Amino acid sequence: MKNQEKASISIMKILCVSIILILISGIGVMAVNTNLKDIKIILQNGYEMTVLTSKATINEILDENNIILNENQKTIPEETEEVKAGTIIKIVDKSYNEVQIAKVSEQGAETTLEELLNNYAPITEKIVVEQVEIPYETITKNSTGTNDDTENKVLQNGENGIKEVTYKVKYQNEVEIEKIQLSEKVIKEPVNKIVQVNKKITSRAGTTSRTTPSTVTTSSANGQIYKITAYCPCSKCCGKSNGITAMGTRATAGRTVAASSKFTFGTKLNINGRTYVVEDRGGAINGNKIDIFVNSHAEALAWGVRYLPVSVIN
Repeated sequence: MKNQEKASISIMKILCVSIILILISGIGVMAVNTNLKDIKIILQNGYEMTVLTSKATINEILDENNIILNENQKTIPEETEEVKAGTIIKIVDKSYNEVQIAKVSEQGAETTLEELLNNYAPITEKIVVEQVEIPYETITKNSTGTNDDTENKVLQNGENGIKEVTYKVKYQNEVEIEKIQLSEKVIKEPVNKIVQVNKKITSRAGTTSRTTPSTVTTSSANGQIYKITAYCPCSKCCGKSNGITAMGTRATAGRTVAASSKFTFGTKLNINGRTYVVEDRGGAINGNKIDIFVNSHAEALAWGVRYLPVSVIN
């Protein structure tokens, strides 16, 4: 009898211990399940995957699933944001812009299907090249002082230049929403109009008999128009700072110019009435372009770009 009682007590103890263990395990499982979240990940190629995770942020979830973004990708929402159950993580290109539809208020709002579709219309990019005119300038040569009795003589007619401008344009629903200039290239340089102001010479009777040209030299007035820029002895302008020209002389302001190889070293040029000597060359100096040497970078910048008549002095 005593043995039966002891056996019953042992069985009861085993049942109690088992029940306690089952309860503890159940509580642990519930605690783990409480921390797990059901998250959907949509890759850029459209593949979808659902994961169970206890991680808090998008970054941690991506690391947990061995997903690495390249430099052109981003996530929606952002990688640093915390997630909750049911969150959808999209991996998209950095240029992707998601259009958000405003929430409907409690009072309600009327939104057509066409409006919704327009909001989600894809954004397309195109490279567009346009030709733009470069307006010519009018250069007036006047040496008559304050004399009002003058007349104008056109030495050279003006002609607009042309440049090609390249843009990156974004469209949505065939409507331009953004336009960014990428580059521009001069196709044809403008030809400036040159007007010479002459002083009228009248006879003793008061009638006009003839005109005489202004004191601008004939070689300057009749010279070919060149694009004139300026440079100094700094490394920004010529890649060196010793001031020695390609001819081997020391560059001097008011004398030295850089010109293309069609002018031999030592050639004297009349540039807008002043005499210069070809003593230098330059990688960007070609065609109808001449660089005048000045003493400082500030002077070179102040000079800018000018279009002036140039002729060879024999």
